[in-house]
Amino acid sequence: MARRVYAKRYAQAVFEIALEKKELDGWQSDLREIASLGDDATVIAFLESPKFDFGAKVKLLSERLVDINPLVLNLVYLLLARGRLSMLGEIADEYQRLLDSYRGIEQAEVITAVPLDDEDKLRLEERLGAVVGKKVVVKPEVDSSVIGGFIARIGGKLLDGSTRSKLEVLKRELARR
Repeated sequence: MARRVYAKRYAQAVFEIALEKKELDGWQSDLREIASLGDDATVIAFLESPKFDFGAKVKLLSERLVDINPLVLNLVYLLLARGRLSMLGEIADEYQRLLDSYRGIEQAEVITAVPLDDEDKLRLEERLGAVVGKKVVVKPEVDSSVIGGFIARIGGKLLDGSTRSKLEVLKRELARR
């Protein structure tokens, strides 16, 4: 829980800097790039190892992240010094959420029983957009236990139109009789 709070704070600070400097897209790209460092297990093992001094870690990062904005690189160094480098992905995700919100876009995590094709995804984005009054981008997930319909999480709201939940409601009603 505390980790998520820290990630949100860092992302908020970064977003305010990017907004002030009018470099929202540049920061988004750079944050995605530094978050991809977490995909390389060798690099992460080196950076998290107490055997190597901070200078060696900074050298490796500066060599790997040549085209990164110096302020983004400073964020990486700060996280490295505080032992929070593993939060890079969460910070990048939270920054993306803030950027989308700033642009009037809402992310929707949608769980369906079967994969959505592009046409279904587009229709769902339009319908959910009409419900929340914003442009919606759907991040689809598949869970066969949903049986049918969908479950959508949009900005802290849960819309459950799944067959599973309807069956559970029906079961409770029948049990009361």
